[in-house]
Amino acid sequence: MSKSIKLLAAFGFIAVVAACAREQQVEEFVVVDPEPISVEPAYTGKYK
Repeated sequence: MSKSIKLLAAFGFIAVVAACAREQQVEEFVVVDPEPISVEPAYTGKYK
Protein backbone atom coordinates (compact mmCIF):
# COMPACT_ATOMS: atom_id res chain seq x y z
CA MET A 1 0.00 0.00 0.00
CA SER A 2 1.11 3.53 -0.52
CA LYS A 3 2.18 5.74 2.34
CA SER A 4 -0.80 8.07 1.91
CA ILE A 5 -3.31 5.21 2.36
CA LYS A 6 -1.48 3.96 5.47
CA LEU A 7 -1.38 7.50 6.87
CA LEU A 8 -5.08 8.03 6.18
CA ALA A 9 -5.93 4.68 7.82
CA ALA A 10 -3.81 5.56 10.87
CA PHE A 11 -5.54 8.94 11.29
CA GLY A 12 -8.94 7.29 10.89
CA PHE A 13 -8.12 4.68 13.53
CA ILE A 14 -6.88 7.35 15.95
CA ALA A 15 -10.05 9.39 15.38
CA VAL A 16 -12.29 6.39 16.09
CA VAL A 17 -10.39 5.47 19.26
CA ALA A 18 -10.46 9.08 20.49
CA ALA A 19 -14.22 9.34 19.85
CA CYS A 20 -14.96 6.09 21.69
CA ALA A 21 -12.64 6.85 24.62
CA ARG A 22 -14.19 10.24 25.38
CA GLU A 23 -16.04 10.07 28.70
CA GLN A 24 -19.52 11.49 29.00
CA GLN A 25 -19.83 14.05 31.76
CA VAL A 26 -22.37 13.18 34.43
CA GLU A 27 -23.94 15.97 36.41
CA GLU A 28 -24.12 15.27 40.11
CA PHE A 29 -26.69 16.88 42.37
CA VAL A 30 -27.58 16.71 46.04
CA VAL A 31 -31.17 16.50 47.23
CA VAL A 32 -31.72 18.58 50.36
CA ASP A 33 -34.63 17.46 52.52
CA PRO A 34 -36.43 20.47 54.02
CA GLU A 35 -37.35 18.55 57.19
CA PRO A 36 -34.57 17.66 59.66
CA ILE A 37 -33.84 14.00 60.33
CA SER A 38 -35.50 12.85 63.54
CA VAL A 39 -33.43 11.21 66.28
CA GLU A 40 -34.39 7.75 67.47
CA PRO A 41 -35.68 7.64 71.06
CA ALA A 42 -33.20 6.35 73.63
CA TYR A 43 -33.94 3.03 75.32
CA THR A 44 -34.67 3.69 79.00
CA GLY A 45 -35.78 0.29 80.22
CA LYS A 46 -38.72 -2.06 79.97
CA TYR A 47 -41.33 -0.10 81.98
CA LYS A 48 -39.94 3.43 82.13
